[in-house]
Amino acid sequence: MKTARKCPGKAPKVAVAAAALVPLSLTACGGSASSDTGSLTVQDYYEPSHDAIYQACAKSIGVEVKINHIPGAGLISKVLQQSSSRTLPDVLMLDNPDVQQIAASGALAPLTDYGLNGDGMVEAVVKAGTYQGKLYGLAPAVNTLTIFYNKDLFAAAGISAPPKTWDELRATAKKLTQQGRYGFAMSNINTYEGSWQFLPFMWGNGGSEQNIATPETAQALQFLLDLQNDGSISKSSINWGQGDVVNQFVAGKAAMAVNGPWVIPQLEKEKNLKWAAFTIPTRLASQTTVAPLGGEVYTVPRTGDKTKMGKAGEFVKCLISPEKQLESAKIEQTIPSTLSVAAEFGKTSEVIAPFVTAVKTARARTAILGPDWPKAATKIYTAVQAALTGKAAPEQALQQAQNQQ
Repeated sequence: MKTARKCPGKAPKVAVAAAALVPLSLTACGGSASSDTGSLTVQDYYEPSHDAIYQACAKSIGVEVKINHIPGAGLISKVLQQSSSRTLPDVLMLDNPDVQQIAASGALAPLTDYGLNGDGMVEAVVKAGTYQGKLYGLAPAVNTLTIFYNKDLFAAAGISAPPKTWDELRATAKKLTQQGRYGFAMSNINTYEGSWQFLPFMWGNGGSEQNIATPETAQALQFLLDLQNDGSISKSSINWGQGDVVNQFVAGKAAMAVNGPWVIPQLEKEKNLKWAAFTIPTRLASQTTVAPLGGEVYTVPRTGDKTKMGKAGEFVKCLISPEKQLESAKIEQTIPSTLSVAAEFGKTSEVIAPFVTAVKTARARTAILGPDWPKAATKIYTAVQAALTGKAAPEQALQQAQNQQ
């Protein structure tokens, strides 16, 4: 989930209504009668930075590649249009929360048809690309959330190690809060981005999107309210996106900030800023951090051209090879999806290591509710907003949000 392109996975993309998917299921299996087996079309919302990887994979399977970069905000509507006009690309990149919605329409072919099964990959990666027991998408690399912290401010406050529990995090944030500086910053905005940032606290404490009106989720929301009441979190966090959060951190107005690895290039440009990262604490030391899985997956659309679909399968297989996983991870500041590759990558940087740890136990947003995830995400950020603006106590805010249609 990244703010820079479409926002993390980035926040999850806008949901595709069930009615809008009907045309997709009716036309997705159509395709042109002719077959240009010497070329493939690839569609994504990346910048051209990935083009070299695409070209290398195309060369390895003996085809040319035509690359179509679509602005992230318009990708799903573009896919719907292409389906109805039978002009789907041969290889389609999707934000991982969108896979199940598109797969449900019949627009995608199972990757197992092309010998891909996700063996050795992070469990959440496989779940994110699976719909009704069939695998439709795989990601070369993924992202998640940790907490960045200012090392100089920690040292000046006599804090020798990052916090591991909520109590420790609250105490640390309070100690770091001074005039003109908050101890802690995160996005609590009323969009999917706000839900994305709340999930580690909810999931890590045993909460579930199936029913957010539980004591576990109430404890997580109360924790954020406590931080705000302490003065450790700005009341403006209800309006901050993840880009705003990292800007607060860079400006020295926040000593800690929840964010993803995509901000690393921005932080590296700040030569006077000494920083590091740690996994998001849990309420109890015995609990495990569970952060949301972000990142993009590659799929093979049903174009009706079996030969080209086979080549597209080979292309996706190349993209998720260990070599290309590492290349993608370095370009995007993300984490390789295969556990063994991620472990080696984590050894290269103390900053990347906490993300590797977090990815191991990360959870796909669609793992439980599938295409209905966006409804739950809306309820989550609605409850967070109600509690942090004082409109309702955490328990009441969650119950009201859970009851909304």
